Amino acid sequence: MAGDRRRQGGQESVARRPNLRDVAQLAGVAISSASRVLSDHPDVSPAMRRKVFAAVDQLGYEPDFLAQSLRSGATFSVGFVVRDISSPLLAEIALGAETALRADGYYMLVLNSEADPALDAGHIRLLERRRVDGVLISLADEHNPEALAALRDLSVPTVLIDREVDGEIEASAVLADHAAGTQAIVSYLTGLGHRRIGLAAGPLAVRPGREGAAAFRRACAELEVEAVVETGPFSAAHGHDATARMLAAKPAPTALVAGSNQIVPGVLAAIRERNLRIPADLSLVTFDDLPLLSLLEPPVDVVRRGSQEFGTIAANLLLRRLHGEEEATTIVVPTRFERRGSSGPPPS
Repeated sequence: MAGDRRRQGGQESVARRPNLRDVAQLAGVAISSASRVLSDHPDVSPAMRRKVFAAVDQLGYEPDFLAQSLRSGATFSVGFVVRDISSPLLAEIALGAETALRADGYYMLVLNSEADPALDAGHIRLLERRRVDGVLISLADEHNPEALAALRDLSVPTVLIDREVDGEIEASAVLADHAAGTQAIVSYLTGLGHRRIGLAAGPLAVRPGREGAAAFRRACAELEVEAVVETGPFSAAHGHDATARMLAAKPAPTALVAGSNQIVPGVLAAIRERNLRIPADLSLVTFDDLPLLSLLEPPVDVVRRGSQEFGTIAANLLLRRLHGEEEATTIVVPTRFERRGSSGPPPS
């Protein structure tokens, strides 16, 4: 087997890795024929394809991706620049994207920007140097000049993950319908009798935070209820501090909305510090689920967007460009409000 260590004459040696010539010889075909099979050339008979892949399996042959890329100009790799890989939402999106890309013969390189726009720019330039075939990206800041300049210079197809950038940048995008989810939340809470509702929103520098806050204010204005909005990082610390400030106000909101699943743990911590009961003393809803939220008593109401599906859609948009589709495309993914018991009428 490739890479095995063996003893010869008292010395240790490394077994030679099988190459394309070995595959062709075992399959009983020409090297050029074996190459056509492994490069998925259409002019190959089913019988030859079976023989070559049987030889590949028997030998444990692994293609030389560097040699393939030199011949074809493609590296069969895609870069994913992730704003923050510790985000459960982005980790699920990355999983969905990687699964779809792998099924089409691509592997994915994940680069974590730790919510730092300077790292976004550096990662984009690194992927350009690595000659990836395409890029998926969730920017840390949609307005950062350095990151936007790196995106403009990028010469391969790009898909934005719930981000909107300067119109000069040609990129496909997958966007969540934050407005619909927000409208559903506010309508539901208003129907229960709430007249002052708080939102611990994400940062205004990216679409989820900006669109979530704007849609929340619009919905509250339309339904004539008071909106209290606290924006900040996608973090538990922001969720805690924002909730503490809103609950200390006079009067305090009778219902709270957490803007993401990174924010909601801090919201829950601040609620617990005040010994408030959900939903008897305070109603709570969050955007984007966490597995533990369904195990709380009561489970927390949530707006979902299907995170793995979100990644699959992004990967398929990129694959369409890689397979020859020229137009950049934007797809809006619906959100769904799921009632689970954490919202009720305001305390009397």
